[in-house]
Amino acid sequence: MPGSKPQKYENHTKWNPLYHFVASPISLIYFVHTVVIAVRHPATDHILNAVLALGFVATVISSRLMALTVQNRVIRFEMRVRLKEILPATLVPRIKELTVSQLVALRFASDAEMTVLVERVLADEFATSRDIKRAVKDWQPDHLRA
Repeated sequence: MPGSKPQKYENHTKWNPLYHFVASPISLIYFVHTVVIAVRHPATDHILNAVLALGFVATVISSRLMALTVQNRVIRFEMRVRLKEILPATLVPRIKELTVSQLVALRFASDAEMTVLVERVLADEFATSRDIKRAVKDWQPDHLRA
């Protein structure tokens, strides 16, 4: 994005202010509040309010998880297409061996370093997706994330 700091491993985490700093904290605070009231003053309406607050928290969390699931499916598709275009023919049949987590991490790599990174991933050189991201030398930013 123009005018923003260049994206790299250290600053690539995406924070959605409405989710992370408004909806999640408010729903959790409300849930804890209603549970405290239901425990201190057990009554049907207080217990129902706590259950409703739990449903509200579950809705907030599940909406985020659904968005991330769709995002990961799109990344998986994009990366499989990209890898078919840039990997040598000997590695193309192995693309399906890559997990979604590995593909999500690899998306930050440049085309020039992709073959080496994919070979290393397939050789189980990385324990986590964070390790894959740390191995990227020419970071390609992704600003269009959920």
